Amino acid sequence: MSGKYTYMDTIDKKLLLALQKDSRQSIANLASEVGLSPSACHRRIGILEKNGVIEGYHARLNGPKLGYQIEFYVEVSLDSQSEQVLAAFEQAALSRPQILECYLMTGNCDYLLKVAAENTREYERIYRRTIAALPHVARIQSSLVMKAVKRWKGYPARP
Repeated sequence: MSGKYTYMDTIDKKLLLALQKDSRQSIANLASEVGLSPSACHRRIGILEKNGVIEGYHARLNGPKLGYQIEFYVEVSLDSQSEQVLAAFEQAALSRPQILECYLMTGNCDYLLKVAAENTREYERIYRRTIAALPHVARIQSSLVMKAVKRWKGYPARP
């Protein structure tokens, strides 16, 4: 479903913020936090899921503990911006597990990729064998993440 879901009240917003903070808490705890009965809370969550406001529930993993010691943001420019070229690049990027995130951009590059690696030697392999091998790549510029100052933890509350 596309477009903004407009039927949220204050309780729905509180519920979403509580779920973003900890989606593993029980319905009883959520209900208590937002001032609903457990059945009403469960029903509202179901409506938010059905309308695409809640897309899923995920575990946030610690990259360094999994062996991913470095992260790079990679700007990719293509040799053309035709619909076929963009579609071919996107399809190829989706099939590469080494590419954690991929965004179509405005500005100086066509796509921004996020890549994690164990070390610079592994990143060089990913750069040469994965990123440079993607279709229609004309230019690549990488930036090493020195330190994550703030990681995404959810959308802010809206009035």
